[in-house]
Amino acid sequence: MRVLVIENNAGTTLGQIETALVERGAEITICKAFEGEALPKGEFDGLVVLGGVQNALADEGSPYFPELLERMRDYARSDRAVLGVCLGSQLLARAFGAENLIGATHEFGWTEVALTQDGAVDPMLGGLDPVFTTFQWHDDTFVLPRGATRLAGNDLTHNQAFRIGRAAYGIQFHFEADRKLIGQWNTINADYLAEREPDWPQRFAAEQATRGADADDNGLKIARAWAALIAIHP
Repeated sequence: MRVLVIENNAGTTLGQIETALVERGAEITICKAFEGEALPKGEFDGLVVLGGVQNALADEGSPYFPELLERMRDYARSDRAVLGVCLGSQLLARAFGAENLIGATHEFGWTEVALTQDGAVDPMLGGLDPVFTTFQWHDDTFVLPRGATRLAGNDLTHNQAFRIGRAAYGIQFHFEADRKLIGQWNTINADYLAEREPDWPQRFAAEQATRGADADDNGLKIARAWAALIAIHP
C-alpha cells in the first residue's frame, strides 16, 4: 500500500505512525510541503497530514494549504484513509467547513483525554482505556465539522478527536510523539520551551517513565489501528 505524508514543520515527523506503517509494509512518500515541495501527483491509499507551528488559516505563509484541503476532502469522500494530527486535524476540520478557533486553548505536555461513547467503539480508538494519557502541544482548536463523529475530548479542548466517514480522522493530540521524538523536540525547540514552558525539563524527567511510557503505549495502539484501516485501491 502507498501512503502520502505531508510534513508542515521541520522535526514534526511520523514518529510512531512510521512504525505502524512499516510493520504493514507500506510504501511511504514524504512531502516537505513547508519547504516548498509540490504535493505529489498520483494515487495513494492513505494520506497523513502532520503538525506544524502555523495555524490552519495561514494560507499566506503556507500557500499549499488550499490544495491540501482539497486533497483531504477528496481522499475522505473516496473512502481512502486520512489522518490529520494536531495542525492536520485542524486542517481536516477546515476542509469540511468547520470553524478554526485560533489561540482558543493551550495544552502542553502529557495530559489525559476521555473517549466519548462513539470513541469507545471506534475502530481506531476503541482499544484504549476510557481515559488515557497522551502528549499535547497546541494553542488552537476547532468546531466539530457537520456530520463528523466526535470521538474524544477533555476539559481544555472539547474536540480532541473526530471521524468523517469510514476512515478520515482528525486527532488533536500528538499520539505519534513517543519519548524519543519528544526528546528531539526538546532540543530543537529549547529556546521556545525555556520561555513558554520553563518547568518542562523537570516535568519531562519526572514523568517520562510513567505518564510518558503510558502515552507511548497508547500512541502505538492508535497508529497500528489506523494503519489497519488503510484499504488498497486499484
